[in-house]
Amino acid sequence: MSTDIATSTRPLNLHEYEEAARALLPRMVFDYVASGSGDQRTLHGNREAFDRWRLLPRMLRGLREVATATSVLGQEIAFPVLVAPSGLHRLAHPDGELATARGARAAGTIYTMSTASTVPMEEVAREAGPWWFQLYVFRDREITRDLVQRAAAAGAAALVVTVDVPLLGRREADERNGFTLPSGVMMVNLARPEYQIFPPGETGSGLPRYISAVWEPALAWEDLDWLASLTSLPVIPKGILHPDDAILAFEHGARAVIVSNHGGRQLDSAVAALDALPAVADAVGDRGELYVDGGIRRGTDVLKALALGARATLIGRPISWGLTIGGEAGVQHILELLGAEIALDLMLCGQASPAAVTRDLIVPNGMVG
Repeated sequence: MSTDIATSTRPLNLHEYEEAARALLPRMVFDYVASGSGDQRTLHGNREAFDRWRLLPRMLRGLREVATATSVLGQEIAFPVLVAPSGLHRLAHPDGELATARGARAAGTIYTMSTASTVPMEEVAREAGPWWFQLYVFRDREITRDLVQRAAAAGAAALVVTVDVPLLGRREADERNGFTLPSGVMMVNLARPEYQIFPPGETGSGLPRYISAVWEPALAWEDLDWLASLTSLPVIPKGILHPDDAILAFEHGARAVIVSNHGGRQLDSAVAALDALPAVADAVGDRGELYVDGGIRRGTDVLKALALGARATLIGRPISWGLTIGGEAGVQHILELLGAEIALDLMLCGQASPAAVTRDLIVPNGMVG
C-alpha cells in the first residue's frame, strides 16, 4: 500500500478511490469495509436516495466566490463534511487512525475516533485537530465509564454514542470470509486483553459472537442520561431514524443527533438515512443540530443533505479508501476533493455558503416548482 499519491495518477473522485482500494486490499478487508447486511438493500438505498432529488439552482446572484466553512457545536470546520467513526484502520494502512486523524486535521475538519481504534486514543489525540470520540456501551459499565473519562482527559470535544447495535447485523460477506483480526491488529482502547481481539467463529466471522458477549444490547433512554452524567462533553446519539426518537434524544440531553442507518450494516431494509432526514428535521425544529451519514460521495450529495435539514454530513467508507491508497495524504485528498466539489456546486447553485442552502434548493426528481 502506497503512502504517497502521484499527482498524475491519483483518483479524481471518491468512486475512483474505491476501485483503486479494491485492487489493493485483501478480499476479507475490502468486503468488511464495503459490504452491508442481508441483501444490502439499505446499503444501496443510501446511494439511491440521493438520486430521488434534483438541485434547482438560482442564477444572477452576483457571486464572485463562495465560502464552504461552517460550524458544528460551535467548532468551525472548513466544509460541512466530518470523518465518521469507523474502526480497525490498521487493516487499511500501517499508520491506522494516526494517519486518519492527521489527514482530517490537514483538511480542516473533525475526526471521530472509534472505540475500535487500532491506535490508542491518547496517541491519536496528540496528532489530531478537533476530534470526537465514538462510544459503544459495554455490558461492563466500568469499561464504558473508563472510555468516557479517558476521552475527556485526552481532549475529545464530543461523545458520539452509537445506539443502533443491540446485536450485529447479518454481514454475510464477513461470514463467508471468516472475518477476524490479523496478527498485531487489536482494539487497543480496551484495557482488557480478551476485549482487544476476537477469534473467528466456528462457521464464519467472529465479530457477531464478540459483540453479543460484550456490548450492551438493552440500551434505553436512561443510559443516555447516565452517559451525560459522566462528562461535560456534548452527547450525540448516532443511529437515529425515527422522528420521535430524535425528539426523545434531545429531551434526554443530546446536543445533536446523527441520522444514520450504520451505513447499511445493521437492519437491512431500513429507511435510507437521507429519506429519514426531512421528517426528523421537521420534528426536531430548533432543538439542536442534525448531521447525516450514509452514501455521501459527491459535493452535490452534501448540498442535498443540507437542503433537507442537516447541519453537516459524515463519511466513513471513503476514508478507508483514501487511507488504503495514500495514508494521511489519501485521507486529506478524499476530504479536499469533497470540499472542492462543494465550493463548485455552491457557486453553480447560486448559494454563497452552506448557511444559505435551504429546502427550496431541491425538488423531487422529475418535478420543478
